[in-house]
Amino acid sequence: MDYLTDPFGAGQLNRDILDWGVSVLRIVLGYIFLDSGLGKFRRGISGTGNWFAGLGMPAPQVAARLVASLELCGGLLLIAGLFTHWVAIPLALNMMAATYVQKFKLRAPFQGGDVQGYELDVLMVAASVTLVVAGAGTFSLDGLLNN
Repeated sequence: MDYLTDPFGAGQLNRDILDWGVSVLRIVLGYIFLDSGLGKFRRGISGTGNWFAGLGMPAPQVAARLVASLELCGGLLLIAGLFTHWVAIPLALNMMAATYVQKFKLRAPFQGGDVQGYELDVLMVAASVTLVVAGAGTFSLDGLLNN
């Protein structure tokens, strides 16, 4: 698949640069999700469930475990570049829900100050959607399996 239009004939160079960029984005985003999921378990998953209950989420203890597991497993899969298109979809939806909670339930500012803002949540939605569209890139298990 050609990701870039190249009127000057340097297509392979552009493709290589795009693959490196997508790979860096995928690995960094995967690490952030992995760390977030691990953090929920390390701090005590019941505490996350109690926080979800305070936000009015249905089945908060189940939701906490699902979210933490999605972030942990999804982060590992992104780092490896395995099933990237498919794992990025629920991760994007997860971060859309987090953005909603930050903005409308917690009334956090866009950019943090005295409280955490939701700018990172928005960036993680955009990065996840980018991976849904662009895929994992050549430097991934997906790329290896597709060759």
